[in-house]
This record gives sequence, structure tokens and C-alpha cells, in this order.
Amino acid sequence: MRANPLVFMGFTGPYEKAQVVLFGVPFDGTTSYRPGTRFAPARIRLESDGIETYSPYANDDLEHYTLADVGNVTIPFGNPDKALCIVKNHVTRLLHDGKTPLMLGGEHLLTLSAIEALVVKHPDLHVIQLDAHADLRDDYLGEKRSHATVMRRVHDLLGDDRIHQLGIRSGTAAEFTFGRRHNDFHPFDFSSIKHVVDNIGEAPVYVTLDLDVLDPSIMSGTGTPEPGGVTYQELLDAFTAMRGLRFVGADIVELSPDYDASGVSTIVACKTVRELALLLAVASKR
Repeated sequence: MRANPLVFMGFTGPYEKAQVVLFGVPFDGTTSYRPGTRFAPARIRLESDGIETYSPYANDDLEHYTLADVGNVTIPFGNPDKALCIVKNHVTRLLHDGKTPLMLGGEHLLTLSAIEALVVKHPDLHVIQLDAHADLRDDYLGEKRSHATVMRRVHDLLGDDRIHQLGIRSGTAAEFTFGRRHNDFHPFDFSSIKHVVDNIGEAPVYVTLDLDVLDPSIMSGTGTPEPGGVTYQELLDAFTAMRGLRFVGADIVELSPDYDASGVSTIVACKTVRELALLLAVASKR
């Protein structure tokens, strides 16, 4: 057993030497259906004690790298704008210190804060979104900054053809039209992942992984489950296809652990964190 179960398995290195730094944001302040993602960072850390640092899929091990877990960001409840500002400042500090950030949500709106920080350092940033939902509404019930509008706000920052959306199978007709016109839009599955990788080339990349991209038979512990999702093997294959990209950060969002009493969804999230962390760690040494 680990000495500190509130640190994600394998992320025990000193901050000063760490290549990848993990942090949690227990925030679900704009969730519109089933809240509970605020509990994900702590639960992921706790349950990670049951998995190995070695990935047989990547044939690599977290112990080959110096990784640090700096805990959760302290945010106020009831003030989404202030919470987003705090997260943006946190990511900015990590980037200033030469770290690659890996964020555990929390809800998907948090991605906006990370990208707002990253685009200052990497103005040519590209974003890969693996998600069941387009998140491209211009507003949701009058709110411009919401989990349902996050990628529209990211588009405001990046412009056309720099958001690569895969696995999308839910949204309004207007969202699908916007995605096809303005983004590199590949709905329903990951069959176009190699095309996406080729399009990005050597540009810096941020990956945002909404766990509801997985089918609910695999990932029932999420606030907005959508039938028809990808399998876990398809997700691993997408990670394999993305090896070699110049990753500068990533997040994993939208685990709501209490909606899956079996705990399987949380273990899936833990293993996904491990695989994504290895992608970031390899890229940080390039």
C-alpha cells in the first residue's frame, strides 16, 4: 500500500524535478443534469492504489519518469468565474515552471481555463477533444460559460480548424453544423484519428478527454451517459495513434463516481489517467 493514498499512484516525485504535474479541480458548478464530478479527483487517487504503474498497452511504466501530484486546487463554491480564474492562474504557474499539466476534473468547463493559460505560451495550440457531446452551444440558458459551451469558447480563442473533435454523438443540429463548418469534426467514433494526427503534425497539442465518450456499459459513472460510445480498446488504440504528438497538457473530466456503485467507472478512469500520463511523459522528454 502507498504511504499516501491521496496521491495518484506513481506521481510521488518532487515537484522541482517533475516532468508532468497532476492536479485536481473538484468543481461541478455549471452541471445541468446529474452533479457529482467534484468527487472524482479524490476518488481517482484513492482507487489508483489498486492498479499498477506499468502499462502493458504502452509497454511503459510511470516509474520511468519523474511525476508529481500537487493535490487539489482550492476553489470557492458558487462562483464559477472566480474558480476558472484560479485554475487558469494555477496552470500558468505550472507552465512558468516548465511543467506539463495533467488536470483531473471536475466538469468540462474547466478545460477552458487550462487552454486560456496554454494559448499564451503556445499561440499555435491545437486541441483534441474526445467526447460524447459537442459542447458547442453559444450559450446555455443564457450562460456563455458552461459545460455545454466550453468548446465554443475554446473556438473563440483558437479559431477554425484547430479543434479536433472525435466521438461526438450528442448535440443540437446547430452544434453539429458549427462543428462541421469550423472544426476538424469526426463524430461517432475514432476511425479518423490517424487523419487528425497527420493534420496536427508538429504543432503543440492539448487533449481533453470527457469520459462519457466511452459507452455507458463501460462508463456508467458520469453525469450525462450517451449510448453508442466507443470501447475502451478503441480509446487505447487512439492513444497509440497519438504517440509522437507534441503534447503540452491534458485533462480528464466528467467522472461522477457515485453513479456507479460497483466502482468500475472509477477504475476505468484510473487506468485512463495512467495511459494519458505516459503519453505526456514521453512527449515531455522530446
